[in-house]
Amino acid sequence: MTGNPGDPPSDWYDMRCEECREALSARLDGEAEPVSPDEHLASCAACREWFAEADRLRRAMLLRPAPPVPDLTASILERTPAPSGEGWGLRIALALVAIGQLGLAFAQLLAPGHALHLDHESGAWNLAVGIGLLTAVLRPKTAAGQLPLLTGFVGVLLVLSAGDLAAGQVTVSRLATHVLVVLGLALLYAVHRRHRDRGAPRPAATADDGSVTAGSTVDAPAPERPRPRGFRRQANGHHAA
Repeated sequence: MTGNPGDPPSDWYDMRCEECREALSARLDGEAEPVSPDEHLASCAACREWFAEADRLRRAMLLRPAPPVPDLTASILERTPAPSGEGWGLRIALALVAIGQLGLAFAQLLAPGHALHLDHESGAWNLAVGIGLLTAVLRPKTAAGQLPLLTGFVGVLLVLSAGDLAAGQVTVSRLATHVLVVLGLALLYAVHRRHRDRGAPRPAATADDGSVTAGSTVDAPAPERPRPRGFRRQANGHHAA
């Protein structure tokens, strides 16, 4: 050991610098400081320089310039279809069919002299179909749920009606009442398709070289935050050897 008697050991200043930088690192991270580094920082030029460099690196990580992104405005506008309506023409037509179907149902249910249970079943079914079509007019997304049932019904109905007509068991005027449900099914398909296509996501925009661009700096992984030289802080709070 060198120096005058009573002087601190030669590693005392290094230890104080290490403790100071430990506390300064906690300050930069917004954590509780184990000791106050201000007194040592005021008298140590090396720690002041270390703290300034650490603060500069922290600011560089928080405030970094965004990577260049190509201007895709023209490409996006070219791929974007022209604005269209909400399919109100199809929905109005479906509403008219639904009203006609409801009228047919009430005519069957309220007609005098028709007390057969089969007539009641047919009227109740027509009433349910009319309500379903009218619901699809107000909420097009419900059309998808009605399509399987109504498609199966219309398919079986057409096959049986053709056989009954060939056998002379039904008149053409009676079959004409089925036109509404067939037309309603066709319009239901059209409304469902319009609603589905309107909500479909667009393809990702690409740059001139064909590569897909993210358009946001959030998609890029953040670079690893470098530590200033001389920093040897461990997670458990003990000094590194």
